Amino acid sequence: MILDSKIPEGPLAEKWTKHKFNVKLVNPANKRKYDVIVVGTGLAGASAAASLAELGYNVKAFCFQDSPRRAHSIAAQGGINAAKNYQNDGDSVYRLFYDTIKGGDYRAREGNVHRLAQVSVNIIDQCVAQGVPFAREYGGLLANRSFGGAQVSRTFYAKGQTGQQLLLGAYSALSRQVANGKVKLYPRTEMMDVVMIDGKARGIVTRNLITGAIESHSAHAVLLCTGGYGNVFFLSTNAMGSNVTAAWRAHKKGAFFANPSFTQIHPTCIPVSGDHQSKLTLMSESLRNDGRVWVPATVETAEKLRKGLIKVNDIKEEDRDYYLERKYPSFGNLVPRDVASRNAKYVCDEGRGVNETGEAVFLDFRDAIKRDGEATIRAKYGNLFDMYQQITGDNPYQVPMMIYPAVHYTMGGLWVDYNLMTTIPGLYALGEANFSDHGANRLGASALMQGLADGYFVIPYTIGDYLAQNPIDRISAEHPEFKKAEKEVSDRLQKLLGIKGDKTVDFYHKKLGKIMWEYCGMARTAEGLTKAKAMIKELKKEFWTNVNVLGANEELNQSLEKANRVADFIELGELMVDDALNRNESCGGHFREEYQTPEGEALRDDENFAFVSAWKYLGEDLEEELNKEPLVFENVKLTQRSYK
Repeated sequence: MILDSKIPEGPLAEKWTKHKFNVKLVNPANKRKYDVIVVGTGLAGASAAASLAELGYNVKAFCFQDSPRRAHSIAAQGGINAAKNYQNDGDSVYRLFYDTIKGGDYRAREGNVHRLAQVSVNIIDQCVAQGVPFAREYGGLLANRSFGGAQVSRTFYAKGQTGQQLLLGAYSALSRQVANGKVKLYPRTEMMDVVMIDGKARGIVTRNLITGAIESHSAHAVLLCTGGYGNVFFLSTNAMGSNVTAAWRAHKKGAFFANPSFTQIHPTCIPVSGDHQSKLTLMSESLRNDGRVWVPATVETAEKLRKGLIKVNDIKEEDRDYYLERKYPSFGNLVPRDVASRNAKYVCDEGRGVNETGEAVFLDFRDAIKRDGEATIRAKYGNLFDMYQQITGDNPYQVPMMIYPAVHYTMGGLWVDYNLMTTIPGLYALGEANFSDHGANRLGASALMQGLADGYFVIPYTIGDYLAQNPIDRISAEHPEFKKAEKEVSDRLQKLLGIKGDKTVDFYHKKLGKIMWEYCGMARTAEGLTKAKAMIKELKKEFWTNVNVLGANEELNQSLEKANRVADFIELGELMVDDALNRNESCGGHFREEYQTPEGEALRDDENFAFVSAWKYLGEDLEEELNKEPLVFENVKLTQRSYK
């Protein structure tokens, strides 16, 4: 299949402006006749639902939480990027575009990324108008801080709770439309399948998580705003409920899955403390603005520290290795996430890790507190410091934080064109659920930017182009295709309930997570990936014959919810391994040990792998088909990334 990205013709800076003029429009009276389903109510979903309803469309919004305010977007801490250049430090739309392309190791589309940079400036104005309490400078202008992968300060923030404040802004816009009757909200409802009629997405099948009722909902278009799939690793910074099911159901109905192996390991997370943990805690990347990353200069000093023979504050300055500042003098502690994570792994593999397990490095605020005073640091990061102290018992104003990389974000997702439409007509994917903007590594503070860009400023234009070319006919949820999909969903749930094995769902999820982290995590090899594929195939067979799902369907049943999601994670895990095995290069977060520079940096192969991997599902237990969308770079030069 030839993948048509529908990137508009013309100069890069004019593509989006011209495209907005060229798309077909739906007149205001006709908008009232179209129904749109939005699955997920995080930043992408809430902003899309509110914007489309404001335009006049009838929107149904679904979330499995009890309120849209509990979407995982609320957990984002550090900030949101925008090319406002308030600091007058050389930022511009083009520089944000360039930093994003380079940060993603040249594995993203130029057209999509430039549009993201363009609309970033509108997002901030929109959010300020909604009352989002961004930090401000003395003169009243919005404050900025710097983030990894950039040498300018373009990140807007609200202390360490930016995601929460942005989500409350989007939620207020959504609530206004719920009150107006233009959005019908379905909380505690999980999408179980996409329904296609005449080759187009025309609705979804859901399960009520309180009663277990299977229901159908029809529409003229379906938007998936369901986040990422980092929980395939079991331990991640994602909320426990975050899953791949909506995207995976769509994939099995014909939506191609792009770059599934491109997952991001975040460098500043609280280290794993034991097998009892069910998730990990992120410490915002913004902390790397003032915190200095270091480990002891020698293995001997690190061993003394781990054994409790010395305290961290006993280690003299000359015995500390500020390894990011040493290796990358231009960017220092603000190198991109993949570079920072890999280097943390390197020093810990050398035996210089600083906690009992040897898998942690220090993030030290001693010098910043001396320079700016504790009150200034508290004003910037107070809630993050408090959170760290509550979890670890250590006071980061007095001793350095201990951090280690952990799974955080997924750059891969459903393949979409410039209009955010998947390979299924009428089915769109927004935010982290799609693959389109971040290549092989996302820059910090760009997730919130993409989610809101897609919801507030892209989809309102592009969905109209599709709807204007399709009839206004409504399809009943009693249509045979809906009934068929309902039966398939019900049969699958009954099959899970009927296995009656002797191992819990979490047992298999943890097992999958360990395979994925070991062989498809921070470093990958052909040998390890081949081994992982065989292990996942065996795990899938065991899961479907030996999992024990308690309870019944027609009730609140979290064991059944989890089982359905883990079954999809297992299949996704195999595809991630296939994708990583196919890509014989290193780029961004995908680090194949066979392909690295003499300095240990990712070594791309632009001649053979400058493409998007788009996988097509062919059927149960069949190998998926790889389709390639070539990446064309007309405005940036492909070079070996350097942050030195």
